[in-house]
Amino acid sequence: MARRDLFTSGLEMERSEQISRREAMRESAERISLNKRIHEHGEHFKRMNEDSLMHAPEFVIKPRSHTVWEKQCVRLHCTVSGWPDPRVVWYKNNVAIDPIGNAGKYKLESRYSVHSLEINRCDFDDTAQYRVSAMNSKGELSAYASVVVKRFKGEIDESLPSPRRASTEDGPVSEYGINFQTHIVDKFGVSFGREGEIMSLGCTVIIYPALHHYQPEIQWYRDDVLLSPSKWNHMHWSGDRATLTLTHLNKEDEGLYTLRVTTKSGYETYSAYVFVKDADAEVERAPGAPLDVRCLDANKDYIIVTWKQPAVDGGDSILGYFVDRCEVGTNHWIQCNDTPVKFARFPVTGLVEGRSYLFRVRAINKSGMSRPSRISEPVAAMDPSDRARMRGTSAPWTGQIIVTEEEPAEGVVPGRPLELQVTEATKNYVVLSWSPPGEKGLEGVMYYVEKCVSGTDSWQRVNTEIPVKSPRFALFDLAEGKSYSFRVRCCNSAGVGEPSDPTEAITVGDKLDIPSAPSKVVPTRNTDTSVVVSWVASSEAKELVGYYIEGSIVGSNVWEPCNNKPVKATRFICHGLITGEKYVFRVRAVNAAGLSQFSPESEAVEVKAAIGGGIPHASPAPPYGITVLECVCDSMVLAWKQPSFIGGADITGYFVDYREVIDGVPGKWHEANIKAISERAYRVSDLKENKKYQFQVRAANMAGVGIPSLPSNTFLCEEWTIAVPGPPHDLQVREVRSNSLVLLWKPPVYQGRDPVNGFYVDIKEEDAPEEVWRGVNNKATEKTYIKIKNLKEGERFVFRVRAQNKAGVGECSDVTEPVLALTKPGTKEIEVDVNDDGIISLNFEYGDLTPDSKFVWSKNYEEITDQSRLTIETKGNKSKAIFNTPGEEDIGIYSCLVTHTDGASSSYTLSEEELKRLLEVSHDHKFPIIPLKSELAVELLEKGKVRFWLQADKISANGKVDYIFNEKALSQGEKYKMNFDKNTGVIEMIMESLTPADEGTFTFQLQDGKATNQSSLVLIGDVFKELQKESEFQKKEWVRKQGPHFIEYLGYEVTPECCVILKCKVGNMKKETSAHWYKDGREIKSDEHLGFTEGVLKLEIAQRGSPAGTADYADDLIWRRLKISKKDAGVYEVVLKDDRGKDTSTLNLTDQGFKDLMNEVFSFIANSSTPLKITSTDQGIRLYTFVSYYNDLLQVTWHYKDSAIAFSDRIKSGVVGEQLWLQITEPTEKDMGKYAIEFNDGKGGLRRTVELSGQAFDDAFAEFQRLKAAAVAERSRARVAGGLPDVVTIQEGKALNLTCNISGDPVPEVTWLKNDKEITSDDHCILKFSSGKFASFTITGVNMSDSGKYSILVKNKYGTESGDFTLEITEGTPDLGVTSYSTDAEGNVVFGPNTPKERMKTTVTGIKKQKRKGDSVTKTLQMEKVEDKDKGKATVEPKASDSEQTEKAKEEVAEQPLTADQSEAPEQPADRVEEPGPVAETQPETWSESN
Repeated sequence: MARRDLFTSGLEMERSEQISRREAMRESAERISLNKRIHEHGEHFKRMNEDSLMHAPEFVIKPRSHTVWEKQCVRLHCTVSGWPDPRVVWYKNNVAIDPIGNAGKYKLESRYSVHSLEINRCDFDDTAQYRVSAMNSKGELSAYASVVVKRFKGEIDESLPSPRRASTEDGPVSEYGINFQTHIVDKFGVSFGREGEIMSLGCTVIIYPALHHYQPEIQWYRDDVLLSPSKWNHMHWSGDRATLTLTHLNKEDEGLYTLRVTTKSGYETYSAYVFVKDADAEVERAPGAPLDVRCLDANKDYIIVTWKQPAVDGGDSILGYFVDRCEVGTNHWIQCNDTPVKFARFPVTGLVEGRSYLFRVRAINKSGMSRPSRISEPVAAMDPSDRARMRGTSAPWTGQIIVTEEEPAEGVVPGRPLELQVTEATKNYVVLSWSPPGEKGLEGVMYYVEKCVSGTDSWQRVNTEIPVKSPRFALFDLAEGKSYSFRVRCCNSAGVGEPSDPTEAITVGDKLDIPSAPSKVVPTRNTDTSVVVSWVASSEAKELVGYYIEGSIVGSNVWEPCNNKPVKATRFICHGLITGEKYVFRVRAVNAAGLSQFSPESEAVEVKAAIGGGIPHASPAPPYGITVLECVCDSMVLAWKQPSFIGGADITGYFVDYREVIDGVPGKWHEANIKAISERAYRVSDLKENKKYQFQVRAANMAGVGIPSLPSNTFLCEEWTIAVPGPPHDLQVREVRSNSLVLLWKPPVYQGRDPVNGFYVDIKEEDAPEEVWRGVNNKATEKTYIKIKNLKEGERFVFRVRAQNKAGVGECSDVTEPVLALTKPGTKEIEVDVNDDGIISLNFEYGDLTPDSKFVWSKNYEEITDQSRLTIETKGNKSKAIFNTPGEEDIGIYSCLVTHTDGASSSYTLSEEELKRLLEVSHDHKFPIIPLKSELAVELLEKGKVRFWLQADKISANGKVDYIFNEKALSQGEKYKMNFDKNTGVIEMIMESLTPADEGTFTFQLQDGKATNQSSLVLIGDVFKELQKESEFQKKEWVRKQGPHFIEYLGYEVTPECCVILKCKVGNMKKETSAHWYKDGREIKSDEHLGFTEGVLKLEIAQRGSPAGTADYADDLIWRRLKISKKDAGVYEVVLKDDRGKDTSTLNLTDQGFKDLMNEVFSFIANSSTPLKITSTDQGIRLYTFVSYYNDLLQVTWHYKDSAIAFSDRIKSGVVGEQLWLQITEPTEKDMGKYAIEFNDGKGGLRRTVELSGQAFDDAFAEFQRLKAAAVAERSRARVAGGLPDVVTIQEGKALNLTCNISGDPVPEVTWLKNDKEITSDDHCILKFSSGKFASFTITGVNMSDSGKYSILVKNKYGTESGDFTLEITEGTPDLGVTSYSTDAEGNVVFGPNTPKERMKTTVTGIKKQKRKGDSVTKTLQMEKVEDKDKGKATVEPKASDSEQTEKAKEEVAEQPLTADQSEAPEQPADRVEEPGPVAETQPETWSESN
């Protein structure tokens, strides 16, 4: 029992241990599996391009607005997501909040993507709009919240405006009565651009009242889609101007752009269309680029790319499209399809999973390829589920792992795929999609796709090599017109599963048809440059993309696209048309299958503005600013201001309404006038005295009556009895310029007790307080206009006028609207003109006329209606006021105003003095003289002929000329040749030569009807002599040019390669003409550097020298191409000669001439220099620069701290090849500073600088210390300096002595080895090391046991080196005497000084080399050992009995030449040198033997 219990206990313990081991193994396996998954997870993200993971910031929770009491705290918070982590900044009224600068006021916190702003103890100044901006590399996003701080009753600051009661008529009112009025001015119009250009759209935004810290919300839209800042769109808000910049126009940028300005009181918008034309095609008649390239259905196996067809096909139908892809991070574009596809959708396969790609599309027709489209946004080749997981809250960089699926089950074959269907089918491809099998936790499921032709049972696997990873697949290479069925199988490592249910039979072909053509195209007039085109939509159009509209001038048959981006509406405004031309239009629809046929052409329409300029509501806007000018007991005189918008047509009149106000309650409106009134002032009659009234005014034009104005203030109808005048009215501003303007007004209706006798004008800046009104005129003016000067450019001003009578100055008029003192672009002034008939006229031109614009001429700012003094003529955009009979009564100020513009006007003051000047000019025109373009002049012609000539500006065919010399008429003859070209007005007289009798005055007298003129030229004294001398010279020159001659004389040119070329241009050459070059009187016979091309003779000069092998060149100068030097200085001459004559040209290149030449060479060298750089050597720091070519004559100066450097042993400069350097030996901190090298080229020179200080000096000095230490170590390293022979062959019984040089500091330790074992010195082998330099190896009598490999090993603290040789023992031969050999620096074998003379005749072949170079030299030594009794050591002597043998050996060796090339001794082995004969003791780097 005890045994059984013991056994049971042991079994349980063993089971327990087994369980523990299994649990430990399972835990270990799970850890390994987990680590593997983590590694694979990380590798997956490494493979993915970060562009596919990054995304712009998004506000999960936006900040909320708050209303709090004063002295309370408020906290704004938001939650932001984005990758990389966005940077969050808080703003108050668009000013960044600085918590440090406002310590205790603000507190910012950011934790776990939650960001907060806490405002401590709020006061009224904290009432503002707060913005939080989140920004990362993918974009920026903002969110807004308002904080309103309220005060308790009784604590309101007196400086604040008092709260007002909200009024539905006045608009929304805030807490303290702030009602923002937004005006958008200086608007951008309809804009036209071309692909690749930059376009900027901008508007000036005026917000009233202007609060310093308040900023509106500015938003830009394109086709009602909010735009965000990107590389294509840049947005800017300057405080009063909003700007949108399109950095690189593409057709995708075409559309309706809208600016939206939002304030607390509402918002204002402005819109205009932007058209983008195709860039010029790279190939003529090639189509335009496709547009709007997008990526759909991106997964691991393919990405579907879509695009829109271009409007321009180049005149030939588009054959198809090519899709290109580019992996993000590279610039390598790869074409995805071999043949063009017509369908505007294409699945791109062959992508690498996890990588991001860009796509573009090109169109092609028979003429060529279009430009590529704008590239798409980057997209990753991965499944949407993976992409969503990448953008989840658990970012991959946190290291957090969330297991969302079950552990995969191993060894289980997956089931059938589900819901297989054909999602897209064209004639080029078919796209399948399905759902994974229903089982969960399957391991690595992938898919095989199979196809089957309808009517057969043969299933063929499509992807035989690689299974599909995603539940989608695109099939290509299907036969068009055939029907197929498809099915899918799942597979994994356990095997291939059962197939899915097959699809229905699908016939390969485009399932999407091209849309039908639109119909009923109707054009309607809009503006003078645009037409509204409408049409009936296509009856059969699936997946419609939009419509393209084209227009053509009637009769031209040239169609131009009106839009380059499809529009989906059936109405479009075609802009950019020519005013007055007739156009027809046509439309076609487009979808992914292609473009439809064109619709029938529309009826022709003339481009002309419709009523209202194309604006739907053509009636005028309401007038404003209603005031009372006079009041009596039963009537009031009202005045108002013209509407800001008149509806596109002239205002035909105004209608006034009035109503009685009783106890603050207004009554019913009554019409004051039934017939429209044209003036902006009207007397309303039949009122009741002491009653209160309100008024409203409506404006009317040919389109109708506009809406009424806002009700005026309430006025009391009581008779005015004040003595001073009432206010002037109808103030108008004309002729606005940068520093001046003209102000007009009408006198007050109420005169007061006495008539008005003058006016005062006041001015102030727009934003200035009321206290700063200042007078323009100190003395009252009687006129109702005044020109105000000395304005500040760019400033806005307002004006008012006061009238005075004897009683005093009356009430001020209404203030004008703010006027910007700025001259508008294109502004022109009135110009005065006097024509050929003496008629004086004033002319004014304006370019931007509207169809309703008119020129209105005024005198003293009163419209001219009587044309008895002036006749007005207007043609197009020009108007002319012609004076009928100019006189003193015409003196005054003449002005011209262009209606229906932005105030285009100008004036001209005709003063008494100006009138007098114009009358004189008019008289000259009535009684004209013939104008001359040039007075009488003289010039020399070929052969020294003298030409007298002048040119009349205007002369008729009836003009006559008399030629006079010293008051005598000249006539055509042998000496004088006259010519009169009446077409050009050129009159000339030519003389063959000048003689002393021709000195005097020449005159040409002209007559053309009643117009006359004359011009004279005096040729006497030195002037005549110089002209006569030059004439003779030109005659000789003509003779010279009859033979070979120089067109351009000899000069030089310096090429960028610093070659100096002498050249001259010659003419009238023939085959027999010879050209000879001379230098200092000696002919240059070599033609190596002579050239004659295109009439130019060239000689490249360089340093003179003789080539190798030439002893003397005194007779013939031979030239070779070297750097130019002083030897090239001299006088060069070229002589042209043939049977017609000769010509000579000389160039002096000595002294100053040579200096100028070299300075030009130096200039090229200096400009080729590289920036000055710093390097280090083992001696110090070196500054250097490289030049492309260096010349020894080049002068350079090195500077230190702007002072020339005085060179010494420590600081040196020099040149190595093309490198110029400055060496600073053993540099110190005193050498820090600015260094420069200055090239002297005789002009300004060129200087290169470098700063040797700070980090640059520290780095260079550290490198110098390192190199210096390395050099010291290298110099002091132990080494075998002399080397040893590789192989020594010696006879047995001889004595061998080898000596080599040893170097090193400290003195090295020397060790000898035999067969890699250390040996010591004894009587047989004597080892010596003397003077710390020489190591000797001596064997007193060699025997066969001494054969082997010997090595010397030298060692000190800086290093170790060894030398090896092999000793070979042979049998003895007769003694040939004592011979000593040694090796020179290259290892060549030479004879020693003790060698007998007869032995020195022996030629030894072979080279002794260092062991480490891998070569070997074998010495065969035939020696006899003889004891030297006196010295006690072995020497080498020739044996007497062997004399015959010695002589024979000498003869054999003497036949061979002394050489170091073993190849010339073929009888010897390549690696051995055998020498018969004895060798004596050697010097260092020698070997020897003795008999």
